[in-house]
Amino acid sequence: MLASHADRERAVDVLRAGYGEGRLEKAEFDKRVERAYGARTVGELALLVSDLPLGPVPQPAPVTAVPRTFLPAPRPRANGKAVGAAVCGLLCVPTFGFTGIPAVILGHAARAEIDRTGEGGDGLALTGLVLGWLSIAAWSILMTLLIAVGLASG
Repeated sequence: MLASHADRERAVDVLRAGYGEGRLEKAEFDKRVERAYGARTVGELALLVSDLPLGPVPQPAPVTAVPRTFLPAPRPRANGKAVGAAVCGLLCVPTFGFTGIPAVILGHAARAEIDRTGEGGDGLALTGLVLGWLSIAAWSILMTLLIAVGLASG
């Protein structure tokens, strides 16, 4: 069967791929391209490319991680002691201030850990501290008044 222009171009493409992959030397490549353009039949073209793969061999691309530029940054996990400080601080009202001291202790410990580890929850620790100290101050004032009233009455 006679070769068409498209058949010749396909054969030259296969030769170029083989040359680009290092399968052919420059002189041999030039000689085969010249013969491909001068070929009259498909059989002649097949002989020129029979020892080459039928196109470029895919090379494994290096696997690289896609940067996560469009995803939101993950939020840091809240510190457990900060959560405990906030809960104890909020429980100061229903427990009449008995959870104030644990709220203050947990709040200070949580803020120290947050500064050291970079965890989240600084607002929770601060809430526990403020409510705990308010509870302790209220109890201190109440006790001082009770003692003063007791001493004044005799």
